[in-house]
Amino acid sequence: MTPLRLRICVATLVSVAGLPAQDWLVFPQPGEGTRDQLTRHLDETGQRLLRERARTVASLSAREGAERRQRQVREKILELIGGLPAERPPLNTRHVGTVDRGDYRFEKIIYESLPGFYVPANVYVPARGRPPYPAILMPVGHSAEGKEGERVAAVGLARKGFVVLKYDPVGQGERLQYYDPDLRASKVGGPTQEHSHANAPMMLIGDNLARYRIWDGMRGIDYLVSRRDVDPNRIGCTGCSGGGTLTTYIAALDERVKAAAPACYITSWEQLLEKLGPQDAEQTFPRFLAEGLNIADFVELFAPKPYLIASTIEDFFPLEGARQTFDEARKFYALFGARDRLEWFVGPGPHGVPLQSREAIYEFFIRHLKNGEGDPREAPAELDPPENILCTETGQVSDSLGGETLFTLNRKRGLAMMAARPAASTPAEVPALQTRLIEAVRQVAGVRLAPGGRPPEARVHRREIRPGYTLELVSLEVERGVSLTGLLFVPVGEGARPAVLAVDARPKQAAAAAGSDLEELARAGYLVLLIQPRGTPEVAPAGATNLVGDFALAFRAALIGESLAGVRAEDVIRSVDYLVSRSDVDPARISGYAYGQAGVYLLHAALVDDRIRGVALERAPAAYRLALERPIHRHLYEIAIPGVLRRYDLDDLILALHPRPVRVINPVDLLDRPLRLAEYRRLCAALMENSKKLGAPERVAVLYRGGREPLRRFLE
Repeated sequence: MTPLRLRICVATLVSVAGLPAQDWLVFPQPGEGTRDQLTRHLDETGQRLLRERARTVASLSAREGAERRQRQVREKILELIGGLPAERPPLNTRHVGTVDRGDYRFEKIIYESLPGFYVPANVYVPARGRPPYPAILMPVGHSAEGKEGERVAAVGLARKGFVVLKYDPVGQGERLQYYDPDLRASKVGGPTQEHSHANAPMMLIGDNLARYRIWDGMRGIDYLVSRRDVDPNRIGCTGCSGGGTLTTYIAALDERVKAAAPACYITSWEQLLEKLGPQDAEQTFPRFLAEGLNIADFVELFAPKPYLIASTIEDFFPLEGARQTFDEARKFYALFGARDRLEWFVGPGPHGVPLQSREAIYEFFIRHLKNGEGDPREAPAELDPPENILCTETGQVSDSLGGETLFTLNRKRGLAMMAARPAASTPAEVPALQTRLIEAVRQVAGVRLAPGGRPPEARVHRREIRPGYTLELVSLEVERGVSLTGLLFVPVGEGARPAVLAVDARPKQAAAAAGSDLEELARAGYLVLLIQPRGTPEVAPAGATNLVGDFALAFRAALIGESLAGVRAEDVIRSVDYLVSRSDVDPARISGYAYGQAGVYLLHAALVDDRIRGVALERAPAAYRLALERPIHRHLYEIAIPGVLRRYDLDDLILALHPRPVRVINPVDLLDRPLRLAEYRRLCAALMENSKKLGAPERVAVLYRGGREPLRRFLE
């Protein structure tokens, strides 16, 4: 080391002396952390896609073009949610009670939207007027109470001569999907957690929770039109918040709906990305923006039928987004000569349906489904206590009736759709396997970056001289204005040396501590670069985290056709670009090590980047298909890739790395629980069998490491 470099390093060491490790190990980016940078980058891509879509819609000038777009949009939406069930089996409706309230009654029923998939519902029926009545499907918002919510509007509509069906959505009311009878609560949390937790395994097979949520509502319409007291040609749909979402979807996809009034949902993705971000799982479809879609497309699919957008002035769904959607959709409606059939009402107050909004909805349906005959004013209503509206004996389908759940339905569907395990019995067959899987990784995970690009700009923010090596806090600019942070362990000595690229989403303090695994590697002569993939926290979050994880960031990536796994795999490739650019690294001796879910990122990167000469995965998830075997998982969105199980699984990537060595250390399931050797061998039997056929049974080693055993022994 030259005297000048020594003086610089000593000065840096003095500058950080006495600081807690955390203070200098955290990326010192003022105003915007690495997660914020990634969020901004994803949002900028989303906004660009939205601008392209807006130009496409603005170019429409005649009804013929508008109808063609409707057909294309409907096809795209169905594709993005995984389609709808092809058959309508019998509803097998059970009538379990009736409560008479004088000017209306409500019936308690249970129908099956799919065989054994039970939907508890209340049917509000007018006591006055002459049937057949117009009918309203009323999906509810994301309240834990399910159909108990927003009952005032149901009673109001029944009093005005409408048959109204309110039902429990999955994950709410009597339909908790992860119900624990001992806790008398969900194992995973409230409605949003129930929905997002159930959606993650669906995402792996290319489905979305909306598939089942929409189908429940459509089967509700099947029930309504089967009633002799309902006019099948006068069906409306309305709901607030999550119910507004379902109203928007069902109206767009079910032609039997003749008038629709979603409340407190309609906005625009331009405003959502800027102000609120993605919301519930069924409100965010992977590739939605990449396919040139926006919320206005749902409204425009309904043209030229009457449509009321109901908003409130203080709603958390951005009001400006509702204005943007209304303005665009009204021009679209004008192409059908139906400009005035699209209306917008803004009520007072926060998120919800205040009296003024309810009366606007009553007036809208009276006008379009009752020939204007009726009074939209609402009379006070006394609601029944919640226990009176229950349809099951215990208040939960799961322990009253059993039957199917979202997990069991997705498991059956996933097993039928899952790609067959790839085979390679001779080394000559491996290149074709690698080509096929690289193409799949690029298409579904979004790993489009090619190895060997210009090295990312690196900055050293702090430096500390330690016995046998120098420790540096570094950042690598992997995209313009987007960096990842890491630690660089540079051994004492001259010349090119082997390097280890370590990928770990955990905060860096443990890795930098004296006696750590990475320090031991550095003292043994390895140059070690530890990176924290983009979007992972640099400081451990306070308190317990939920099971779902950072689904908001995952949804942002999915909207634009990316995935967090793909984004972070590209972080690995860019880090290899940096390592091979250093004169003190031997480019032929770079190996990769990953801890936890980061093993998924390293595997994807190693498949497309053969500069990574060997891979070690510690406590990494063994396979995506575990999500089809077990209902509970932890932070699956951090690694989930839309449609991945239709193309490959993680052990398939390991097979395709042949002949490079792979060390699987202490493998885990999707709850981060250890897998015994026998469990791993059963799960990955095809990998083990193909490794034998390739004449390299020891290439993939499953190893178990004790707490005091040095990592170096497992890498060499």
